[in-house]
Amino acid sequence: MKTVPEKLQGLFPAALRDTLLELRHDLHRHPELSFREERTAVRLERALAELAPLALERVAGTGVVARIAGRDPRAPVVALRGDIDALPIAEQTGKEHASQNPGVMHACGHDVHATWVVGAGHLLRNDPAGGDVLLLLQPAEESGRGAPAVLETGALDDARAIFGAHVDGALAVGQVIAETGPIAAAADLFTIELRGRGAHAARPHEAADPVVGLAALVTSLQSIVSRRVEPGRAAVVTVARLRAGSAPNVIPDEASLSGTLRASDAETRRRIQEQIGAIAAHTASAYGLEARVQVEAGTPALVNQPQPIGWCRAAVERLLGVEALRTLAAPNMAAEDFGFYLERMPGGFLRVGARDPATQAAPAHTSRFYAADAAIFVGAAILAETARVASDALGQAHP
Repeated sequence: MKTVPEKLQGLFPAALRDTLLELRHDLHRHPELSFREERTAVRLERALAELAPLALERVAGTGVVARIAGRDPRAPVVALRGDIDALPIAEQTGKEHASQNPGVMHACGHDVHATWVVGAGHLLRNDPAGGDVLLLLQPAEESGRGAPAVLETGALDDARAIFGAHVDGALAVGQVIAETGPIAAAADLFTIELRGRGAHAARPHEAADPVVGLAALVTSLQSIVSRRVEPGRAAVVTVARLRAGSAPNVIPDEASLSGTLRASDAETRRRIQEQIGAIAAHTASAYGLEARVQVEAGTPALVNQPQPIGWCRAAVERLLGVEALRTLAAPNMAAEDFGFYLERMPGGFLRVGARDPATQAAPAHTSRFYAADAAIFVGAAILAETARVASDALGQAHP
């Protein structure tokens, strides 16, 4: 599916359409992992340089920021963000432009996100926002470390608002989710080690068996969401890895598990972290073991606030009509490091339809995931128009 949606065709002449499709396909052929996006950064620098930006610089190693001139250099600055990293997955889409990097693919649509930010730059060069617009192509979203790294550079210090979007394979091209409230969850990693006393497998009474304790702990942790979190609050506790032992006839001295904690609000996040430690300690005590708990804080919840998401909705309605707006069918417990930006400044985050009718739908982070090319044009148009709406609104509020 390569055609520009009918309502947007006037924005994308053939030459621009072909430029953006070629860019997306090139990025898709050459995916790179977090903070290793060297070729990607060079390719995107070249694409942005063609816009004759006021400034163009590398940030956070492999990130790129370009400044597109607005109508008034004194007007508020708005930022648009696209992420650029890929995942350690072997692609099986069968596409002509499938990954040429073995074991790495764009399985989450970041090639589209990068391309539509470049596309937004073209649209803003032709029809500028009130103030300058920063085009941020951010590395390492998948690791959750890219956004903090960019913020540390100061590249966004003069931005008054920031906007971004993610492809959504559950939505048809031309459909958009732009709503208030949680749009992505906080995500933390945890590891629990149980230390006991090993023994011969034939004499378990001589051991303090960490494997049995580990099995009980896996089950007990599932009670956090079902019994310790208010039913109306979205939360997930997933144990994803177990490690124990070196031989089938030896009870080991220690065993461990690790997984992820997800919540849509700060209070639930805090409570889950608290309960992980309490349940680990009580379970270990019951089995004569010692528990060591480590929680690694990850991305915060991404929560859209009414005013900035209102600017996004206005942009969608102008371009595609109110009928394009959809609502989130269920809480999205995936993580997105865009939440770090919203802790610093106002902004909004959208989900943009990318279902390709020519391809059987596959979930993100899988080997057959592919976002429709046509989503490029929807994302580019909406982000550019959102920058215009936001810049004007911010300028009126603080002339």
